[in-house]
Amino acid sequence: MNPSTDADSDIAAKIARLVEERGWNQEDFARHTGLNRQTVRQILLSQGQRRLRNATIGACARALGISVNDLRRLPLSQLLKRISLQADGEQNPNRLYEEATQPELRAWLENHPDRARQLSGEEIDELLSLQGTGGPLTQLGVEHFVQLIERKRKLVEQVHAIAGTEYLDLLERFVALLYEKIQPYRERS
Repeated sequence: MNPSTDADSDIAAKIARLVEERGWNQEDFARHTGLNRQTVRQILLSQGQRRLRNATIGACARALGISVNDLRRLPLSQLLKRISLQADGEQNPNRLYEEATQPELRAWLENHPDRARQLSGEEIDELLSLQGTGGPLTQLGVEHFVQLIERKRKLVEQVHAIAGTEYLDLLERFVALLYEKIQPYRERS
């Protein structure tokens, strides 16, 4: 086996064990990841017999509530602890529902329980801070802000994945350039 196949086998084995820990069957996992059943079956049963695409690994990590970087680098024992804590910490969506005062937010939570479960404590705080009569949630809608949160989460996962490659220097230069662009103009001497 070559090193990338070994790495894929390790990742697939981690995914399979984490899915088992969640108590999901293949169909549940396919639904949570958005992957087709054949791909899910190959990941869970053949565990690394084929090369996993980055997008597939990303979908699996998101469904499991962990970052791609953590899935790749952390040992299974640490990932199992996180999944266990997440299961114990399923209070996040409950906390969000309990603290949601706007009917639009409560309705969104009832209609999107899987997406609500993927929100971190920080993301929940962000959503709760947007509430209020005539506030941003009312004006632009809950879905708008949840999509922004999900886009940011995906971007951070991609940055973590890129940071672990030979493209770190390029990423660093690109981020520095963008960061400079968003800074207010410095006082001219």
